Amino acid sequence: MNKENTQPNNPLHGVKLVDILEFLVAQYGWEILGEKININCFNSNPSIKSSLTFLRKTPWARDKVEQLYIHTLKKQKNNTPPHHPPAP
Repeated sequence: MNKENTQPNNPLHGVKLVDILEFLVAQYGWEILGEKININCFNSNPSIKSSLTFLRKTPWARDKVEQLYIHTLKKQKNNTPPHHPPAP
């Protein structure tokens, strides 16, 4: 069985926490991310490294970050305009 197809409906499968965090920071920035998920590592001298350390030790905070990631992916997917080939 192909490893890539073992969890086809799990958007988090194979995605590293660092990639999730970098994606969310790129999408929202630290300030808005701190408003969406009110945790100190996003609001006080935020960095990827300190946030990863906290999220790896704090399951409830990691869950919130993962849920925001899934929500953001779904929102992007739904807001993507349909692809139309260029007119000849």
